[in-house]
Amino acid sequence: MSSTERPGEDSLIARFFAPIAGTGGLGLTDDAACLTPKPGHDLVLTADALVERVHFLPEDAPGSIARKALGVNVSDLAAKGADPAGFLLSLALPGTWTEEWLTAFAAGLGEASRDFACPLLGGDTVKTTGPLTLSVTAVGEVPAGRMVRRTSARVGDLICVTGTIGDAALGLKLRSDPAWAGSLSPDEKAHLADRYLHPRPRHRLAAALRDHASAAMDVSDGLAGDLAKMMRVSGASALIEADRVPLSGAAARAIQASPDLLDLALTGGDDYEILCTVSEMNLDTFRKEADRVGIALSVIGRVVPGRDLPVFRMNGLERRYDVGSYQHF
Repeated sequence: MSSTERPGEDSLIARFFAPIAGTGGLGLTDDAACLTPKPGHDLVLTADALVERVHFLPEDAPGSIARKALGVNVSDLAAKGADPAGFLLSLALPGTWTEEWLTAFAAGLGEASRDFACPLLGGDTVKTTGPLTLSVTAVGEVPAGRMVRRTSARVGDLICVTGTIGDAALGLKLRSDPAWAGSLSPDEKAHLADRYLHPRPRHRLAAALRDHASAAMDVSDGLAGDLAKMMRVSGASALIEADRVPLSGAAARAIQASPDLLDLALTGGDDYEILCTVSEMNLDTFRKEADRVGIALSVIGRVVPGRDLPVFRMNGLERRYDVGSYQHF
């Protein structure tokens, strides 16, 4: 189809996005959405932009790109203890876009929206001479005054993390066909690749975080760097037992084949797990609530006094990661 035969913006929105919009989106027929929060609730808002060749690759499936765009924002809401209420999408399409690509993108976005209980409310669609760019603004709800901040970790708290760490960074590394890839089975390679392509936001843990976590954030830019951010703004430091950091079987196999990959697992991004601090007296209840919603929880260390970078203790040695978080600038 030539560019002159493509649908205009209104037709594009009506065809691809209106069918997956939530009630507050008003069928995407107006200039704005209308969202009424539940009585006694605060709104929590977050935004993330994804740019081709920075956050995803041109060969990634359109549905995977859509799922990642929404998933990383829902992950931010989850870490604040917020339940998803909806999202806005801004989509800047390059001149090479096709209806086939957009159909698959909208299908993936609709599936992710249903899985995360986060309906589309509106947004904007434009043409760009640059790379494909997406921006999602997600809105969540939390009982008034109950948002879980990253600034309130307390000395003596236990440090916990959900799921497994390092899979996504290793999955991205696999694309360059490293020597250690030969030690992995096809299923292990597929697991690592999937974790990079398809974030798994832990939104079902939101209520438990509100009840039990003193501080929380999602692990998007690497465990070591994100932990350092949390400790810095909380005015504390941390001691981490590196052998307690949860690894998937695939990540453990890769690290066994190439031990230096442990550093990549601890500092690489795109985990989208929840990093939180919990008082020791709340741990058992918190763990039971995590189990109830099917989310694995690991205690990896403790908040300690000081302002130094967190210490990762492994094999009798102590290490601080002074460059442990992805930075755009």
